[in-house]
Amino acid sequence: MASLAFTGNLVSKIIPKKGHISIVYIQSGQYSSDQNLAAYKRGTGGRSSFNGVVATVFGCTGFVGRYVCNKLGKIGTQMILPYRGDFYDAARLKVCGDLGQVLFTPYDLRDEESIRRAVKYSNVVINLVGRDYETKNFKYKDVHVDGPRLLARISREMGVERFIHLSYLNAEPNPKPLVMKSPSMFKVSKYHGELAVREEFPTATIIRASDIYGSEDRFIRSIASIWRRHNRYMPLYRHGMDTVKQPVYVSDVAQGIVNAARDPDTRCQVYQAVGPKRYLLHDLVWWFFRLMRKDEKWGFKTFDMKYDPVLSIKVAMANMSPAYPFGSLHWEGLEKEATTDNVVKGVPTLEDLNVTLTHMEDQVPWELRPYRAHQYYIDQIGEFPRPPNPKVVNY
Repeated sequence: MASLAFTGNLVSKIIPKKGHISIVYIQSGQYSSDQNLAAYKRGTGGRSSFNGVVATVFGCTGFVGRYVCNKLGKIGTQMILPYRGDFYDAARLKVCGDLGQVLFTPYDLRDEESIRRAVKYSNVVINLVGRDYETKNFKYKDVHVDGPRLLARISREMGVERFIHLSYLNAEPNPKPLVMKSPSMFKVSKYHGELAVREEFPTATIIRASDIYGSEDRFIRSIASIWRRHNRYMPLYRHGMDTVKQPVYVSDVAQGIVNAARDPDTRCQVYQAVGPKRYLLHDLVWWFFRLMRKDEKWGFKTFDMKYDPVLSIKVAMANMSPAYPFGSLHWEGLEKEATTDNVVKGVPTLEDLNVTLTHMEDQVPWELRPYRAHQYYIDQIGEFPRPPNPKVVNY
């Protein structure tokens, strides 16, 4: 260790090291960097503190990513947020932490050097990158298999301590087609993505999430969208009677990810991110539309999808946009909607991560307020009684 001869007032010298930045204090001719003061926890907790965790969050601007960043910042985590495209899409996350706690870096999922820069100083890496539909630039394999493999490998090579990967609950290698004529490549790619992460980062933590709902989601809002139904008629796979759902609130998923990042005992574990109750899709859809005041009196009806000659044409029209399908209406989305959530007994859930689960009955009415019929009508208290909750199934 080199020594510096210095006499005078207290000054600081910043020395970059692998995984952190060491701040060394010099006073009265003494120089010491034996301890990494920058990595010390400081503060009394909250956004203006530092808890010793430096986390890189890939997919920070996505649906789940924004919640994860907020919860990380709330407990004093320093965040490195890789982004692609317009910087101002990610800049709004600056307020998740105090000054200097939220840092941004451009990256590309196929550029190793940009990924190395993003994870260089981190001890936790969280992968939330995913696609509901394919584009001309990124296929499912690119985003769900090759991308996670590269992130996991580089994280391991750079000495990252924890790697957390968000996957899909119903991922499997040979899924049975329901709505589509061929197996869902979304499910297949998610399955192989888990394997790729395990190969490159054996101690990674896997979070398998069911349908996630919340503000700006693609579950409730895709069902409520006018593109999903034909005026007041909604086609469902087998009338929704063969599909059992266990949706989970996005804030609960984010809390589970944050808790897993701070608990070393979650290494090598797989967790199922599911809600507290299971429902028939038919009952959920009817409950959603009754909450939107679009019930039987409004003219709402559901019917079996196989008797619908118009749906394929509508899906083709919705996918004419080069950016994204209108109303999130695409075949992979319909396949995912028709899939029953397969919860494996014995596999830990979010409750094992000390997450208090949110009930749909408490959250969904607020989420669907903007979709109410006659939105600008000022109703009297009790004029529209709240519809009964959907039935809970036990299978």
